Amino acid sequence: MPMLKILLPAVVIAFSVCAAPAAHALDAVVKELMTKPLPEFPGKEALMIKVEYPPGAVDPIHRHNAHAFVYVLEGSIIMQVKGGKEVTLKPGQTFYEGPNDVHVVGKNASSTQPAKFLVVFVKKAGAPVLTVEQ
Repeated sequence: MPMLKILLPAVVIAFSVCAAPAAHALDAVVKELMTKPLPEFPGKEALMIKVEYPPGAVDPIHRHNAHAFVYVLEGSIIMQVKGGKEVTLKPGQTFYEGPNDVHVVGKNASSTQPAKFLVVFVKKAGAPVLTVEQ
């Protein structure tokens, strides 16, 4: 099984990803852009990140336990939450995941071009950004 690493400042979260036998290790590079406490919502914070998927990158099944607002910057990504339809997003398009959603498909739609997108989370202050589902 190949490994997918999500890089956060001073934190590396590594987990296994089921993929085709010919696949190799892929890294989704995640850059934290801003974290902001939300005093109007005690115990909550906003977190903004930029994600760069290399060609062929695939996320494991996961959840965020947060409201997640996605905005595609370049390339094309495929997203789906459990019970929802799979959608292919291009630059300027958006996607939403709720705190109870399980993200069953998250991947770069291209095997040759990178993809980049912004995500803004509204989450419990200090809580992990991602939990891998088993």
